[in-house]
Amino acid sequence: MKTPPKALGAKVPKARASASAVKKTSKKPLSTTAKAKVAAPPTTETGEKSTPAKRRATKAAAPEPTPPAQAPTPPPLLPPNTLLATVIGHPDGYGFAKLDQGGDDLFISEDEMRAVLHGDRIGIRASGFTRDGKATGEVVSIVQRANHRVVGKLKSKDGIWFVVASERRINQDIVVPRNKLNKAALDQIVVVEISKQPTPYDDAVGEIVEIVGDEGASDIELEIAIRKHNLPYVFSDATLKEAAAFGDKVKPADARGRVDLRELPLVTIDGETAKDFDDAVYAEKSGKGFRLVVAIADVSHYVKLKSALDADARERTTSVYFPRRVIPMLPEALSNELCSLRPNVDRLCMVCDMKVSASGDISSFEFYAAVMNSKARLTYTEVASQLPGLVASKPKKGSIDASLKCLHELYQVFRDARKLRGALDFEGQEAVFTFNDDGSVANIQPAIRNDAHKLIEEMMLAANVCAAEFLASAKQPQLYRVHDIPLPEKLAALRETLSLRGLSLGGGEQPEPKDYADLIERTRDRIDAPALHMTLLRSLPQAIYTPKDGGHFGLAYEHYAHFTSPIRRYPDLLVHRGIKAVLAKKKYAEPDWDRLGEICSANERRADVASREVVQFLKAKFLETKLGEVFVGTVSGVVPFGAFVTLDTTFADGLVHASTLPRDYYELGRDKVTLVGQRSGFSLALGERIRVKVAAVNPDNGKVDFEFVERAG
Repeated sequence: MKTPPKALGAKVPKARASASAVKKTSKKPLSTTAKAKVAAPPTTETGEKSTPAKRRATKAAAPEPTPPAQAPTPPPLLPPNTLLATVIGHPDGYGFAKLDQGGDDLFISEDEMRAVLHGDRIGIRASGFTRDGKATGEVVSIVQRANHRVVGKLKSKDGIWFVVASERRINQDIVVPRNKLNKAALDQIVVVEISKQPTPYDDAVGEIVEIVGDEGASDIELEIAIRKHNLPYVFSDATLKEAAAFGDKVKPADARGRVDLRELPLVTIDGETAKDFDDAVYAEKSGKGFRLVVAIADVSHYVKLKSALDADARERTTSVYFPRRVIPMLPEALSNELCSLRPNVDRLCMVCDMKVSASGDISSFEFYAAVMNSKARLTYTEVASQLPGLVASKPKKGSIDASLKCLHELYQVFRDARKLRGALDFEGQEAVFTFNDDGSVANIQPAIRNDAHKLIEEMMLAANVCAAEFLASAKQPQLYRVHDIPLPEKLAALRETLSLRGLSLGGGEQPEPKDYADLIERTRDRIDAPALHMTLLRSLPQAIYTPKDGGHFGLAYEHYAHFTSPIRRYPDLLVHRGIKAVLAKKKYAEPDWDRLGEICSANERRADVASREVVQFLKAKFLETKLGEVFVGTVSGVVPFGAFVTLDTTFADGLVHASTLPRDYYELGRDKVTLVGQRSGFSLALGERIRVKVAAVNPDNGKVDFEFVERAG
């Protein structure tokens, strides 16, 4: 492998490794268990309060923070025949108890739900069955309350003031005494602090502690999502002070002892609006193969253990991306400035320097700390437009164009290796929003994923695999990115669905990634391909962070970790610390790796859900201005009462209720994915293209109703 340039001032230890490619009831009051006390409301985050544009706010408190990582407490003592569970509420008032021990959920009636809220931890006892055979449960005790502050809309009826929660799974209203309104007005979005939790006889009672804004204010959906999901969005004073203390330039002392890559034509390739540049890339020919350099911002140099910066980053564990705003994991002084690999300024980085064969095998790699100077801030759009012209060109050796040409060649090699490996390749459906000056949605268009996006993705995958293999071979504990094999019950359901469509999945009881990939390729040109591929995707478990190195099924990797985005993902920061520890011949330790993995995984899902809800709201608000207009879409789901349709371009989803179809009695066909009229024979099938009219929209819950117009052909 090509030797890296000489280090600044001192030799830096490097590590080489070989790697293959890699309402009122008569029931008795609930008891609290002997060892389980209702948790007191956590203290709010300290620091400067953000002031959203156009907000009419009184003195406001920040949302309650997510509890920091800590060892799990011992299970509480419960009465005999009582099981520990978490309440999953339903908008219609009933709920379910998700049992800690696993198995089927227990149904909780509306009467039983009066004393609990969504997310509460409870002791529950099996009590019988519903008419349709669902096991039911009786709430015996409250173990821990999940809701202390709730965001919602302030309403009034018959002189009683109450808050209707934005979290629709909290079906109960929260009563607010007149002397606790604190200047809040009717229909405003507020945060209520619960002072008295609900009982079988009484509603929850609370006090308004924050006026978020008026219902129609710009960005109100984002402000609701932040509070609804308890997203930390205010940095502590200590964190801001630490970030500011570093300044905006790399100090000579910080660069000392690092490999000097400042003359190498490393470039960043990102979206047009990006500001946090995590990664830079460079490639050149090396013998019959390639040398690939992936340089990643060295966040771990600035964010140290036990610092305020680390405490806030660990609490957030990820940046949260909304269409109009980002809630960063790190203060902007780091995320957008000192750690961001901006062009023509020196930046500290961690480098994965790889040697890749002509067939895409990573034959060797090394990690080292370096200082770099990005030679250009490129966008996906401009790089994608340049790539075709670079194929036949002969750019000057060592130039940006020469590197881009080589990167494109390497991408094609990696792409072919990916196919041979059997990695899954689902085409996503992402929407891009443009906004008017008043904050309303002007237009929604599909995101275009070009070869530049795919190029960068493959380079990052290569570096991530090397990081995982490096840490695994060094036996350094770490959080891996693990995507497990399909569960047997999910696999059985998938095979049944496929068989009814005349399809099959290879691999028997233990399909390999290649079996999924082959089916995706075989069905890519079918009219129902998007819906079928979504069915395949839903049969797979979610990827998680865990210290158990279990590989990545979807990418068909034996080892995989996240190394390339430490500005916006805490697990990547941990991987950097682990790599540095190995290079220094030390061990990086955490008190509880398993618990930390659970927190990172949960916070990632929390961020995804919050972002998805805002996107659904914005799509609904856009369609609210299109009532009565006709759009073309694809049937993306079929249920006994209608069909779900995903519109072209906007990717907005809505329901065509059976009552809007030609008059008939409708039921699911034998294949379970076709809605069939019993007398007329009229049908709607999964994947079918139809025209629909926007009939009704409820932005608050993101629901859209369509009326069937005609088949689109």
